[in-house]
Amino acid sequence: MKVILLENIKKLGTIGQKVNVKDGFGRNYLLKKGKALLPTKENIAHFETKKAEIIKKNEIEKNKAIEISEKLKAVKITVRKEIMENGNLYGSVTIKEICSEIINSSKVEIKPEQIELPANIKSKGEYKFLVNLHAEVQSEVLLEVVPKE
Repeated sequence: MKVILLENIKKLGTIGQKVNVKDGFGRNYLLKKGKALLPTKENIAHFETKKAEIIKKNEIEKNKAIEISEKLKAVKITVRKEIMENGNLYGSVTIKEICSEIINSSKVEIKPEQIELPANIKSKGEYKFLVNLHAEVQSEVLLEVVPKE
């Protein structure tokens, strides 16, 4: 399925680019969420008239993401979990726990799908992970897992 992108999407393309995507991804995600249009004559004409407005909106979102990124760089998140004697956790640290800690410590709204963990966190220690704030903006956040008291 060919679509015209209405916003920059990581690992896919930039605004106005025509890309080939799988049918399900195009229908169920890109078109449904308003991130793309089918490349019909009417849609192409509509996109060309709204292109400047779409680019300006994208720049505003990018600037907001940069501001949030600066706030997150100063944040160190601490998660308290039950830890065994060998240093492993009973279970693992979940993305939802990380989201709630980010909201509590920095007052920044982060959705779970924005967090990119390199691997499951199953032992105590310090970890770094990425928060995808915009297609072009990422922030690295430090997470520390400590024993529950």
